[in-house]
Amino acid sequence: SQIPAASLADYEFAGELSLSGALRPIRGALAMSLQAAGDGKVFILPGDSASEAALTGHDGILAADSLLTVCAHLSGRDQLSAPSAVNLENSPNLADLRDVRGQQQAKRALEIAAAGGHSLLMIGPPGAGKSMLAARLPGLLPTLTREAAQASAAVLSLVGQFQPARFGQRPYRQPHHTASAVALVGGGNPPRPGEISLAHQGILFLDELPEFDSKVLETLREPLVTGRIHISRAARQAEFPAKFQLIAAMNPCPCGHHPAARCRCTPDQIARYRGRLSGPLLDRIDLLIEVPAVTAEQLAASADGESSADVQQRVVAAMARQQARQAGSNARLDTAAIDRLCQPDSAGGQLLQRASVQLGLSGRAWHRVLKVARTIADLAGSEVINAAHIAEAIQYRRLAHA
Repeated sequence: SQIPAASLADYEFAGELSLSGALRPIRGALAMSLQAAGDGKVFILPGDSASEAALTGHDGILAADSLLTVCAHLSGRDQLSAPSAVNLENSPNLADLRDVRGQQQAKRALEIAAAGGHSLLMIGPPGAGKSMLAARLPGLLPTLTREAAQASAAVLSLVGQFQPARFGQRPYRQPHHTASAVALVGGGNPPRPGEISLAHQGILFLDELPEFDSKVLETLREPLVTGRIHISRAARQAEFPAKFQLIAAMNPCPCGHHPAARCRCTPDQIARYRGRLSGPLLDRIDLLIEVPAVTAEQLAASADGESSADVQQRVVAAMARQQARQAGSNARLDTAAIDRLCQPDSAGGQLLQRASVQLGLSGRAWHRVLKVARTIADLAGSEVINAAHIAEAIQYRRLAHA
């Protein structure tokens, strides 16, 4: 009878209780707070965890430093207060696209990928700028909406990697090619989210793509389409969100210099290297481009091209058109929506049919060409997908069918 039991139904509690009665922070506070807000409950947490949970906007978050203060609050002897506000990094220092020398086609492909949420594979020799390009994608994208920021933060919170000061910024994950399937897609006992879920609402960059274990890469096929990953274990099943944007890079051959004269790889070695990426996986990647070596003249020249801020304006305008039309990105359009929203004009349709015969496009690749063409049209401010839009989209699939 030390506390009124009837009042407990209005509360949720979470925290690590030490032997002294002090409350210590826990993982997953933000995710639990979202559920508590939906249930209309007051949520009491340790101070640091409460500050994190308050980012959900739920006004029923209270901070406590010990079990005694919780009991005092419940019995009416003393009142707990709301957590202190978190200082957000409103102006993150993002890398600028202008820093990349040359590579105009790659920059164009990066802009299209940003505008439509498309996956992108860059193929080129070491030092061509593939990693630099990938690192500049966050600067082309707008900040997350509050709902998307909460969804991203909730997943990061589950593994203790959420930084409250970075709330609203897109996650950028870059796992090493030695990562296991569990590290990439999630697992363990109990199941925890992997890198693809930690990149939810953000970017997953896989460098040296063929160096990843082929079985690990094949696990990407489901979440690339559905935006979720389902993990089954003998004792428990779990489903985590995984709506990430895949950006990948690879060399053209094992030594990285094909077709330059200094390449010493045999045709069989090149075929085996490229064969590590299965056809079904390549079919699920929207854009494939070559990133050639940068010349000495380009390296010596001053920075050229547009800044990230200039490109971001076009990206934001194209994304606004997609939200108004279908309330989502072009990359997430299903078959019915593609038939309704991505049909080209007569000349564009004929061009796509001829290219399909010449390249042997699968049904999935056909749809990806249409979705990319829809994004190209959106960047141009055109409601109609014409032959020029289709032609550019086809160029981004040639490497997959070479």
